[in-house]
Amino acid sequence: MKTNFKLLPKVAALSVLYFWASGAVAQQNIPPSTPGTYKGVVKKTLAESKEWWPKPQHAPAGSPNIVWILLDDVGFGASGTFGGLINTPNFDTLANNGLRYTNFHTAGICAPTRSSLLTGRNHHYVHVGNFAHASSAAGFPGYDGRIPADKGTIAEVLRENGYSTFAVGKWGVTPDEDTTDVGPFDRWPTGKGFDHHFGFLESATDQYHPPHLVEDNFHVKPDGRNLNEQITDKAIAYIDRAHTAAPDKPFFLYYAPGATHSPHQVAKEWSDLYKGKFDEGWDVYREKVFADQKKLGYIPAYAQLPERNELIEAWAKLPADQRKLYARFMEVYAGYLTYIDNQVGRVITHLKQTGQFDNTLVFVMIGDNGASKEGTFHGVIKPLKNPAKTTPTQDYIKNNEVELEAIGTPEASTNYPLGWAQAANTPFKYWKSDADAEGGTHNPLIVYYPKLIKEKGGIRNQYGHVSDIFPTTIEAAGLHIPEYIKGIKQDTLQGKSLFGSFNNAKAPTLHTTQYYYIFTNRSIYKDGWKAEAAHHPNSVELNIYPTVKPADTPNYDADVWKLYNLNEDFNERIDLAKKYPEKLKELKALFEAEAWKNHIYPFIDMSDVGNKRIHHLENNN
Repeated sequence: MKTNFKLLPKVAALSVLYFWASGAVAQQNIPPSTPGTYKGVVKKTLAESKEWWPKPQHAPAGSPNIVWILLDDVGFGASGTFGGLINTPNFDTLANNGLRYTNFHTAGICAPTRSSLLTGRNHHYVHVGNFAHASSAAGFPGYDGRIPADKGTIAEVLRENGYSTFAVGKWGVTPDEDTTDVGPFDRWPTGKGFDHHFGFLESATDQYHPPHLVEDNFHVKPDGRNLNEQITDKAIAYIDRAHTAAPDKPFFLYYAPGATHSPHQVAKEWSDLYKGKFDEGWDVYREKVFADQKKLGYIPAYAQLPERNELIEAWAKLPADQRKLYARFMEVYAGYLTYIDNQVGRVITHLKQTGQFDNTLVFVMIGDNGASKEGTFHGVIKPLKNPAKTTPTQDYIKNNEVELEAIGTPEASTNYPLGWAQAANTPFKYWKSDADAEGGTHNPLIVYYPKLIKEKGGIRNQYGHVSDIFPTTIEAAGLHIPEYIKGIKQDTLQGKSLFGSFNNAKAPTLHTTQYYYIFTNRSIYKDGWKAEAAHHPNSVELNIYPTVKPADTPNYDADVWKLYNLNEDFNERIDLAKKYPEKLKELKALFEAEAWKNHIYPFIDMSDVGNKRIHHLENNN
């Protein structure tokens, strides 16, 4: 076939016209019409017909850019911004020019928290009662790990409001079966309302050699740098590209780094900032942080520090070599947290340099749960070479002492010892995944938006939950929640807006009832009272699942319930169960009602996961 070169200029011109028109339509974000909404006239001929287009979707004039920052596995007492001993200067600046929320809560573990945050609903209600992994998802409405389309995400809602939407970092709510190159991709970030995503779909990954790095709907190769630097570069690039194409179009950035989830991996230039800073140990750390939190007003003046957990040894009684080893774990962790604060600072600096920051609404959630107890009693460096489960304790410690210089490097899978987890959770008891305890669910929140927030450095004590960030964002930005997304009628939100407290420190708490549940550890909050039960009290998961004989049947009715009045005892020191049995009975009945409403049943224990009693796809009909 011969090419007609005389036609090429015309073809080129048409191509330019096509791409120009396509770009104009894309920028206007014109939604599709449906038979129910179409208002034109369709006849046999064009002359008889009347063309009609839905109105383009534009954000209201002056709508703010929106940035959500969600860190991973950070306790309440880690960051300097909330009284900790780890420097977080960029978070400090945001908080000192915005608000600190000191009574904010997550779901207690990563995927449930993220599903609740993204949808504005409870984690079981959106089918993510634990994880979307093949090992832990189960064929029940609360546990299949598949967020329904009628529970739209914040990204889908903001896109309907005319926003560009980007996500970088950890996603964590895509079913394992959907994560290959053939998808399906409707539960990847790009299928849940994000224009672009760069990061990983799993719960955790290596920070230098992530095995399953993805961008949009493709697996890509890492470039060898720390992943948090890469996701920050991508966030800035996405913002710049969108701003160049449509300068007046606001953006939403969901910035969710893997930090500070294990493996703790960071360059020595960061960890060496803390050389010798933790030599006094975790007991002194807790005392110093507790005193600072009280002095700064982040915790009540009446507060008392709980006793060191009975599972943790007193620092002063540890051998010198052990103290040296454990101190290095915390130096690396601290450097990791300061490093991620610096990466967030890069995004903030870029927005300032490009003139976009003055109209940016920022939420910083310092942790998707409390500090992690998954580092064993003695810390983790190279678990395949030195497995905690099968190595005698003294041999395990000695092996780690030999590997001290490897802590935090790309060759190690570092996680700190349990004593540092309790220190990072100051002033609370217990840890990540303990949904029965404030130590598992109580995390810091920063809100920054000087256009609306008049007080700089204010402290807010209203009770809040991660599901509240969605409605707070919509109200603060002056946006609307569409009745339909992609033709699907949307369910109502369960979160409550914190917007009323922005400029009123005494605003009433709107979120008055909240359940918590992770692997049978459970609790219920109501108007300051809290009832809680741990099925495995004070358990510490050593990176393994506890196992029981398949014939054993757990007796959840035998679990001991405790009762606390958080209005007078915010960190759960005084059990009132025997003093107020009627209040405990009332709250247990409320938990039962919430359990059925939110699809918490059936209870699924970690032993059910470990013994592979769930995720039996062959049961499908």
